[in-house]
Amino acid sequence: MDGQPAPGPVLSAAPPRTPALLAGLGLGGFIDGILLHQVLQWHHLLTDTGDHPADTVAGLEANTLADGFFHLATWVLVVAAMVLTVRAWQQGRLAPPWRAHWGMLLIGWGVFNLVEGLIDHQLLGIHHVRDDLGAPLAWDLAFLALGAALIAAGSALLRSGERLAARHRGSGAPVAAR
Repeated sequence: MDGQPAPGPVLSAAPPRTPALLAGLGLGGFIDGILLHQVLQWHHLLTDTGDHPADTVAGLEANTLADGFFHLATWVLVVAAMVLTVRAWQQGRLAPPWRAHWGMLLIGWGVFNLVEGLIDHQLLGIHHVRDDLGAPLAWDLAFLALGAALIAAGSALLRSGERLAARHRGSGAPVAAR
């Protein structure tokens, strides 16, 4: 109350990575759930269990419920990413360069594909990318390959963005717009 402005947060040199990673996981799940489950209708969460076929009303109801819980989980990841982003902002941690941010988003999406593809498609066998085909293994392998490619591309973008940030950190030039 002495007329002096309150000190602002101390700026950190390291932008947060976790928010973009969580957003990538959640958005990757949304892409899977919305595109593959709903738009293309290639599979639902439980279509290959044998107990919940998508060609019966009861099976479709069970799959729709499971898909809903899946979408809820991906939504929670996106909300957690938003909360962490705002908290980092309140702590004075600046946003990463766009390249680094997009890199972490792609890494998150790729991790989603690898984890979901290995666990649900291969280990548990509860569904495959194309449950409507007789031999879905090639589609499952392509889904895993896409996950690996997303991680590789995301890692390259992340490294490029971090190198850019390191070059400009001392110069005072804004790097978030790059």
